[in-house]
Amino acid sequence: MRLGQEEHEVGALGGCAPPCSGGRRYRLDREPDDWRCGFVGAKKRYPGFRVAGLVAGAMSMAVGEYVSVSSQRDAERADIERERRELAGQPQAELDELATIYVKRGLDKDLAMKVAEQLSARDRLGAHMRDELGIDQAALSRPIQAAWISAASFASFAMVPIGALLVAPSPFRIPAIAGLSLASLAALGALGGHLGGAPPGRASLRVAIGGALAMAVTATIGWILSILIAP
Repeated sequence: MRLGQEEHEVGALGGCAPPCSGGRRYRLDREPDDWRCGFVGAKKRYPGFRVAGLVAGAMSMAVGEYVSVSSQRDAERADIERERRELAGQPQAELDELATIYVKRGLDKDLAMKVAEQLSARDRLGAHMRDELGIDQAALSRPIQAAWISAASFASFAMVPIGALLVAPSPFRIPAIAGLSLASLAALGALGGHLGGAPPGRASLRVAIGGALAMAVTATIGWILSILIAP
């Protein structure tokens, strides 16, 4: 097939596969109508472009989160299993180690040993997990939960630029998507700061600047590729 260039049109904020970079649209001569590559330039009768981008992003976030949290879970399980073996093979040494931890936290030796003995009598492995390994049994890593929450969060907030795309007039789509996306990032940063007890203004500014830099880098790379690849 031969790719023929048609008129120029507003391009997407993010990149799209060559040779469709730079806001140009192309058509395949054998197709009955024009074929557009890109998110902003997609016609309403091709909603699959938008849906595919949303699903791809959500799946990417979910898989990345699953792999990361699974690695953390594997490390936790390995530490717990090693601690279980040490408790079975050297119980007194482990008890002394637990008492030493309490001494470093400010207790005298006798009181530290009594605390270690009482906690070990109730839940020996749990005491070592909490105070030696820093692992909370009630908060062990859950890869599946992390994956679907990450995917749902991405898909939900991806509707913000999609809404701007659908509502804004064609000449203002890029500024509308960028502006609304930065506004939502700033709002989320402020919310996160408020929930975490940090100054909302500083958190909002940090997230907004990070988002603006990410969009600027993405747009710059797309612009450079459009110059290098465009026929």
